[in-house]
Amino acid sequence: MATTRSRRLRKKLCVDEFQELGFELNLDLKDDLGVEEIDSFLDQFILQALEANGLNYVGGEDFGLVCLAERGSVSEEQRAAVESWLKGRSELSKVEVSPLVDAWYPDTAITASA
Repeated sequence: MATTRSRRLRKKLCVDEFQELGFELNLDLKDDLGVEEIDSFLDQFILQALEANGLNYVGGEDFGLVCLAERGSVSEEQRAAVESWLKGRSELSKVEVSPLVDAWYPDTAITASA
């Protein structure tokens, strides 16, 4: 059954033309890292990969979602920049970066207007 929603409600729900995109990360840190090395890596990740690209991260040190720091969607260029930064790090044994997904409703397909 199709649902007709007002523009205001679509914006509030972040659906249709207001859909916001992000991407998921799955990281494996090397087993031989100390607490200081992990903290240093996470600090650099936040500053150099996320904040430098206007992004935020929600999750733990091994899995999470990256979304835009403001309202809106992550671009493919921002996703590629974070992926490149992560793949250049020696602290990680595995890096998985998902394609762009709906940040609010991950099981929902991406609309053409997003």
